[in-house]
Amino acid sequence: MTGPCDDKPVVVVTGANRGVGQAIATRIADAGYTVVALSRQPCPDVRVRHVACHLDDRASVEKACSALLEECDRIDAVVANSAVRSLGQVAELAPQDWDEAVEVNLSSTFTLIQRTLPLLRRCAGRIAVVGSHAGSHYFEGGAAYCATKAALKALVEVLLLEERPRGVRTTLLNPGGIANLPGDNSATKLTVQSVAEAVLWVLQSPQDLVVGELEIRPSKLPDMPVTGFDRLKAV
Repeated sequence: MTGPCDDKPVVVVTGANRGVGQAIATRIADAGYTVVALSRQPCPDVRVRHVACHLDDRASVEKACSALLEECDRIDAVVANSAVRSLGQVAELAPQDWDEAVEVNLSSTFTLIQRTLPLLRRCAGRIAVVGSHAGSHYFEGGAAYCATKAALKALVEVLLLEERPRGVRTTLLNPGGIANLPGDNSATKLTVQSVAEAVLWVLQSPQDLVVGELEIRPSKLPDMPVTGFDRLKAV
C-alpha cells in the first residue's frame, strides 16, 4: 500500500483479488470510498490499495493489520469476505483442510476485527461479515465450511452486544449460492455484483439502525433434487 489514507471514508476488504471480494471492493470504490484490500494478490482495480496478507497465517494477518494501522488514521468499515471451501466428508477430510478453513473463514476475521476496533470505534464504523447459507443449511461434505460459517453468527451476535454501545454496528450477510468462479453464469446463483450491492447497502444504511443479519437468496431455483454444495442454491 502506498500513500496515506485520505479524508474519504476508508473501508478494509479481505480477499478482494477475485470473485465476490473483487466485486465488493470495486463497488465500494465506485461509491467514493478509499478501499484497502488484505489479500495475497492485488485487486485488479487499481483504485484499491493492497496490503499483502496470507489469511491462513495468523502472523501474516497480524503483520498486515500493523501495516494498515500505521498507514491509516481512520477506518470507517471492515468487510470480512475471505473464505475457502474446504470440502470433504468428516471421515475423509484432511486435517490441514480443516485448519485452513478455521484460519481463513473464522480466525482471520476475528484478528482483523480485534485489531481495527479502536479506529472503528473512533469513526462509529461498520463491520460486514460475509457468512453463507452454509451456516444454517448444512450439506454433505461441508463439515469445515458449514462449521466455520455457523461460528460467524456467534461472533457477530457477540460483537453486537459488546460494540453497539460504542457506536460500532456489525452485520452478518448470508448469501446463498454465488457465481463466484470465472465462466459461471448460472441463473440459479447470485452474481457477485448483486452481493456487492447488498454489502454497499449495509455500509450506507441509516445511522439509527443496525442490520444484525441480512439473508439474500438467488431468485431462481434449480431442478430438484440436489445434494452437497448445490444445496445452497435450493433454499
